[in-house]
Amino acid sequence: MDKKLQNTDGNYLFNVDILINARTNPLALQFLLEVLNNSDKVTDFNINSGLELGRTIDTLLRSAKMALKQESAQPIPIKLPVKPANEQTDKRNASKSAPEIPADAFAKIRQYIKNNQLVRLRTNSPGKQMSMPCRILNFDDATYTISVYHVDEKQVYTFNLNEIDEFV
Repeated sequence: MDKKLQNTDGNYLFNVDILINARTNPLALQFLLEVLNNSDKVTDFNINSGLELGRTIDTLLRSAKMALKQESAQPIPIKLPVKPANEQTDKRNASKSAPEIPADAFAKIRQYIKNNQLVRLRTNSPGKQMSMPCRILNFDDATYTISVYHVDEKQVYTFNLNEIDEFV
């Protein structure tokens, strides 16, 4: 046997489980630490288990990380159908004629609003194409208008759904 391991200079190591009666785990830990620290015979100690401190924080952090992973998943673009050119130019009829948009697109837009999610909007207004990072503020399915906040320009824009090519 190794002579270095046999010579402990009067120090002996014990591995024990101690049961302490207290109202809460932190109070039991406090008592254990007081007992160990107040003894001149205990030179060092290592608590291997029984600590419940920080578990609530760990649980909340795990939940937040999972939520971030779900949010950061690659968004699926919503393609909106393009209306014929004669309907795009006639602004008076644009709000009266209902564009043919899948119902799940409305649900996705409402989900973006609810989650305050950052989306990229690609628009094709007459004579002007835009791609903007924005947050959707409001969606009126009766008039097919959508209000968005452009996060770079810090401005609010309102579009008819027939002017939007996709949400990414």
